Amino acid sequence: MTVPRFWREQQSRYNLVGSHCRTCGSYYYPIRNLCPDCRRDGDMEQYKFKGNGKIVTYTITHTTSDDFSDLVPYVLAIVELDEGAKLTTQIVDEPEKVATGKRVHAVFRRLGSDGDSGMIYYGTKFELDKE
Repeated sequence: MTVPRFWREQQSRYNLVGSHCRTCGSYYYPIRNLCPDCRRDGDMEQYKFKGNGKIVTYTITHTTSDDFSDLVPYVLAIVELDEGAKLTTQIVDEPEKVATGKRVHAVFRRLGSDGDSGMIYYGTKFELDKE
């Protein structure tokens, strides 16, 4: 990831900011300038998601690069936020606890780094709600 791109996406990554179309009422993540449904008739605005949703589907990853070998296995999921937008994200709970339909909420976690002495990237991941 390049530094300019990192700073350009910082608001979206750190605050779970996407878009809302005032014309049709649809929500999108990440930020979009144009509504896929309304096209040019859409009236887009930035929207900060509340960070609550449910798991639509998921997969458990058992291999990764050497830099993250201590993090496997881990869960990647498609989460549908309560507002309707869907996003791909990591679930930070143990894989055996994850299931389709379970409720989740956003948490702030380390995403990665540029080597041992490079910049550390943080952002949004999700964890299961307490039952």
